Amino acid sequence: MIDQIIAFNSRFVASRAYEPFVTDKFPEKKLAVLTCMDTRLTELLPKALGLKNGDAKIIKNAGGLVISEKDSAIRSLLVAIYELGVEEVMVVHHSTCGACHMHYEEFKPHMLERGISEETLSEWESSKDVIGWLEGFHDTEASVRRTVAAVVNHPLMPKDVVVRGFIIDSVTGALTEIK
Repeated sequence: MIDQIIAFNSRFVASRAYEPFVTDKFPEKKLAVLTCMDTRLTELLPKALGLKNGDAKIIKNAGGLVISEKDSAIRSLLVAIYELGVEEVMVVHHSTCGACHMHYEEFKPHMLERGISEETLSEWESSKDVIGWLEGFHDTEASVRRTVAAVVNHPLMPKDVVVRGFIIDSVTGALTEIK
């Protein structure tokens, strides 16, 4: 698959198909969107939000979550705010998310099958909280509220940044704001 992508990329560059996407690094709408990596959102989310290339910083991870004060999502948001001029943040989770109802105990047998040793898993379970780290959420609205609160209450987050939470329908793109 990667070789096919590389071949496509060569044709893309040679035909100058990139030209409609040329922009700079600063988000035109001064917006960052923290959302899930779900493939259904790849094109749906920007189109449903009316965003084009260059309008916003879109930060994706499994579930669209902030798990800790030092995780990559919060780091990316802080960079977007302090270095790139972002003034508003949308936290956008989605319907039928795979991270909803995800459990470490379901990951563990797959990890063992793929060659991760029981010793390594035991170490991670006891000292690195892999169980909590790979645990999903069970209530999407509550997860949006927790993520918004984690962003708003982060000690390095400026108080003038607007942070709001939403759930997008994975089929229609309809947004529901979560208060």
